[in-house]
Amino acid sequence: MPEKKSRQTTTPTGSGKVHRRGEGLGTGPVGTGARQEGTHASGSGVHKPTGTRPGASGPRPGMQGGPRPNNTGNGDRGFLTDLMTGQSSSSSGSSSGKKSGFSLKTILIIVAAVALLGGGSGLFSCLTGGNSGSQNQPGSIISNLIGQSTGNMGSVLSQLGISNLLGGSGLGSFLGGQTASSSGNYNSWLGKDNTGVLDTEVASGARDKYTTILGKGKDVNTIMVYMCGTDLESKYGMGSNDLAEMAKATIGENINLIVYTGGCKKWQTSGISNTDNMILQVKGGKISVLEKSDGNKKILSPDTLSGFIKYCKKQFPANRYDLILWDHGGGSVTGYGYDEKNASSGSMKLNQIAAALKDGGVKFDFVGFDACLMATAETALMLEPYADYMIASEEAEPGVGWYYTDWLTKLNANPSLDTPTLGKYICDDFVDACATSCRGQSTTLSVIDVAEFAATVPDKLKSFATATTKLITGKKYETVATARSSTREFARSSKIDQVDLVHFALNLDTAASKELADALLSAIKYNKTSSDMTNSYGVSIYFPYSSSKNVDSAISTYKAIGMDNAYSKCIKEFATMEVSGQVATGGTADYSNSLLGLLGGGSNESQSSSSNLIGSLLGSALGQSSASSSSGLGNVASLISGLTGGNLDFLTGRTLTNEEAADYIGSHMINPAKLNWKDGEKKDSLYIDLSKEEWALITDIQLSMYYDDGQGYIDLGMDNVFDFDDYGNLLAPDEAVWLTINGEIVAYYYDFMTSNGSEWTIQGHVPVLLDGERANLILVFDNETPKGRVAGAELVYGDEVEVTAKNLTGLTAGQKIDFVADYYSYRGEYLDSYMIGEGPITVTDAPLTVGSTKLDDGHGNAMYRLTDIYNQKYWTEAVLY
Repeated sequence: MPEKKSRQTTTPTGSGKVHRRGEGLGTGPVGTGARQEGTHASGSGVHKPTGTRPGASGPRPGMQGGPRPNNTGNGDRGFLTDLMTGQSSSSSGSSSGKKSGFSLKTILIIVAAVALLGGGSGLFSCLTGGNSGSQNQPGSIISNLIGQSTGNMGSVLSQLGISNLLGGSGLGSFLGGQTASSSGNYNSWLGKDNTGVLDTEVASGARDKYTTILGKGKDVNTIMVYMCGTDLESKYGMGSNDLAEMAKATIGENINLIVYTGGCKKWQTSGISNTDNMILQVKGGKISVLEKSDGNKKILSPDTLSGFIKYCKKQFPANRYDLILWDHGGGSVTGYGYDEKNASSGSMKLNQIAAALKDGGVKFDFVGFDACLMATAETALMLEPYADYMIASEEAEPGVGWYYTDWLTKLNANPSLDTPTLGKYICDDFVDACATSCRGQSTTLSVIDVAEFAATVPDKLKSFATATTKLITGKKYETVATARSSTREFARSSKIDQVDLVHFALNLDTAASKELADALLSAIKYNKTSSDMTNSYGVSIYFPYSSSKNVDSAISTYKAIGMDNAYSKCIKEFATMEVSGQVATGGTADYSNSLLGLLGGGSNESQSSSSNLIGSLLGSALGQSSASSSSGLGNVASLISGLTGGNLDFLTGRTLTNEEAADYIGSHMINPAKLNWKDGEKKDSLYIDLSKEEWALITDIQLSMYYDDGQGYIDLGMDNVFDFDDYGNLLAPDEAVWLTINGEIVAYYYDFMTSNGSEWTIQGHVPVLLDGERANLILVFDNETPKGRVAGAELVYGDEVEVTAKNLTGLTAGQKIDFVADYYSYRGEYLDSYMIGEGPITVTDAPLTVGSTKLDDGHGNAMYRLTDIYNQKYWTEAVLY
């Protein structure tokens, strides 16, 4: 096997030292937050490697496995290109503890890289076993991945049960965006690429469209833009930029473009009021004022929106009406908008949008969301009584939002343009413009026929939900959890739990899910994504996994918009089982000391899986008992409230009894004592071995790094870096090497990885103060920049903002950047977050430089965090370097 290279530069940048600077910021954790979650520690014995593991990679691989094996010079992440396209790399033959040909470590590295594609955290369903002659070409790995045999390695994989180990979406993404099924046939959608393909057909059974297009250029279009300017405008002028784009369009007599402004403390376009809401018209390259003051109304009040709709209908009658809601967005649970002047009033929920549309009295040709995360099944079903089409994004939008000039000009040239084609122009303009102005930002935009959606999807969604509920209550929860964790997820760091519904259906691979996928893909008339947005088919849905705090709110929203309760029951059963698993696996020791106890030299303790004990825990926890538990759980009411964010209604009425749930969990849980390092053939070769059944319960692995500054621990973040040997053992990192920016060690947090086969992208973020405000720098590693680049910055909002920010922006010369990290005491208490490093970096015209360096000897502490099917976190023992 060729020697693996490191991604770092030939000469490491930075001193290897990290120190806190200034006073604590008082912001709360800037990293993953509750760092205490996980398993539990006692004892002593931190492992201290003294050399380099034979055959191991160099300092800090850039991702699972680092760069391509045959790379020369500086390492990078480009090795995926060679291995995925089948280019040759020579084998170095056998070594101690390794098989000939491509090692399992190499194959797992590749699969781990592609298995994270869905934006979710699933790791384990790519490889299958088999036996044949040994092959050394990387191209043979593809054969192995799809189930053909490759000699000794096939038997090793078969013994390990790796088909379960790397579960979910990896193979489908590896094979070019399709997901293989056990049946090998997904009927009409198998192999269908719905990205960039316009579909103008309509399924039978769909109602006639509300809007009748007259044709021959006789149509009159009234386009209403509801622009809640918020900080997008006050800080960045994004609203003004879009108004300028509208003004550049050619707009004649057949188009009425009317804009409502509000929700912003400072408009950067002269003449737009900072106090009163206004109504503007864009025409002939000019912006004119129609209503100088519509009062200082809350723009996210349904009454304000419906008033604007009524005004446009009366003043600008047309046969085609369109509505665009412009601002931040939060998706199915939190809805649309953030009013900067009335932050405490919250967003406009889906049922409130429905109320405004009903009161407005207009049937729309399309309703569009120039806002984040609104392309959901719930939004589509809500809109059906009021619109024919929806245009929206599954993912968080960049701050620049839609690009208005070209599609408006095209509509002006042909006012009778059919709506799917118009939507295609809108999607193409948006994704193409973002690729230029927001390089590295993942983008999606889709056109959904909500008339067809409402006619064909609800019954299929009900059947899907019912079948999925039967899996959960039929003691196959792990099947659903693995599929969910492997599914493309959007705005992952926000934990809003929205996933691509088609991809989820693909992963579940049931008869009901296949029928649902068919109906969804038929109703999605056009879908455009950036190249890194694999497994994003055009419509998402809320399905809890990262957090259970929104389950009650989601169910309440579903009732309000008239969704069938089968889906509510499904997510209730799943979330209740997940919380049960978290209680059972996290409730047998002191819950507050797990992570930092391990950092302090502790070892993982054996955990009882007694069904009687687990049943007792569940009985207390799900009954919200306030009594302390004799098992060591402590106040179970407090724990359960913490796990659910205080939302408890969904925990009632579960199908499984506590005893049945306890029996299942007892046979599907990880013993944390297995996560203590073992010594290999040489004293510095540390490994962890789990059985194939135990690996099947793991959905994610990440490397966590801490810096001991003599008084406590600086949290340096988490990265998707891990290695396996030929026998499926998880190997300890060789050295404590971490990312730098301009030579300064930073706290880096991996977000996601995607690949479409030949191209790949890894994205993460670095917490900073940007000109004194909390923000994240977005780091991107891809084919073009394998050593990494800073793609831009996004502001971090407080709890008062319910929606996800549409705010990735480029850095400008003169801005000041201070790196920030969380700080913990030796007792495991979060103390505060601090600036770290030598001082602020001033942005210049030269790009920031991403590198890496080895931490000072004796200061770096590395641990792996493993996540199980219940989204419970387990930590390995720390390795001190």
